[in-house]
Amino acid sequence: MKLKITVRAILAMTASLILHHHAVAETITVTDIAGRQVDVNVPVERAVLGEGRQLYIIAALDRENPVEHIVGWRKDLIEADPATYQAYLAKFPAFGELPAFEGLEQSLIDIETTIAQKPDIVFLNLETKRAVEEAAYIEKLGALNIPVVYVDFRNDPETNTEPSIRLFGKLFGKEERAEAFIDFRAAEIAEVTDRLARNNPNRPTVFIDRAAGFYEDCCHSFGNSNFGAMVELAGGNNIAKDLIPGTFGQINAEQVIVSSPDHIIVTSAMWDAYVPGGKWVPVGPGADRAEIRQKLEYYPTRPAYLGIAAQKTHAFHAVWHQFYNSPYQFVAIQQMAKWFHPDLFADVDPDETFRQLHDRFLPIDYQPGYFGSLTDPVQ
Repeated sequence: MKLKITVRAILAMTASLILHHHAVAETITVTDIAGRQVDVNVPVERAVLGEGRQLYIIAALDRENPVEHIVGWRKDLIEADPATYQAYLAKFPAFGELPAFEGLEQSLIDIETTIAQKPDIVFLNLETKRAVEEAAYIEKLGALNIPVVYVDFRNDPETNTEPSIRLFGKLFGKEERAEAFIDFRAAEIAEVTDRLARNNPNRPTVFIDRAAGFYEDCCHSFGNSNFGAMVELAGGNNIAKDLIPGTFGQINAEQVIVSSPDHIIVTSAMWDAYVPGGKWVPVGPGADRAEIRQKLEYYPTRPAYLGIAAQKTHAFHAVWHQFYNSPYQFVAIQQMAKWFHPDLFADVDPDETFRQLHDRFLPIDYQPGYFGSLTDPVQ
């Protein structure tokens, strides 16, 4: 009798486990940012990140253990944002053990490393699509039942940030948290755009010096997207929006001089891994304000800026470059609004906004240092 009860109990437990497994793990079809229909087993347990900075959203969705479901990534976070990487590494040492591969934004992933990790999914940047198609990586990975999903926080973030956040939320089983993050982000952007709509102030002209210190030549900037769109949302007039047809591009120094922008915004970061001893401005978590100012003081001496309006008023500002490739853009929008319209946004505190984001969503503590300006009081 005891044996029969035990067998029945085992059968019941087995049936329960099977039912539980099917209830938790299932195959769904999602539409990625490239418009592709992709079948994925969810929730994702093993992900390869074609962009290491995709951690910015993964950590917001899973603050308890963001490394748990990552089995490989590109080295860009380690090299382009070393302070953030070190903060995560200190709290989650397993980040230091992840297989990492080389490459820039449009680079192919290391397919051998990827396959060896037996991932449930590979997340790729939208801008890698052409290279991926030419290398037939979708087909090669598909033959091994490894789906590829495209996301985008960089090429067209105004359109693609929220859908990308929702994709991550759906695939990791964190949909409610993804919506909470989207709501927080939208409210903080509205803090700026609603106030501008009510007051309709004059818009100063702005030039964005893209990835300053990474490039030696002039004048890299943004068209009507990414930081270019952030300038417009913050109440400025991006002088390159009609000169650069895509997201990224260059205009000549003479055009900047003729436009005589009221503000120059330098996007930069701690780029010692890429340009040792370069003219980059080390904005980012925990950056030293005095060092930011010291290195920013070089920029008014660039030939493209001699005699322009911003040079006369010292309206040169530095902002963390990684805002261009993360779901945290709203913090930069708030800071730019304060630079452009200091009286109108006197009560807005971008540092406090970013601190609240960390407190509510991220597993690491907030460290100020993401902005600097020659108009700030000398410390």
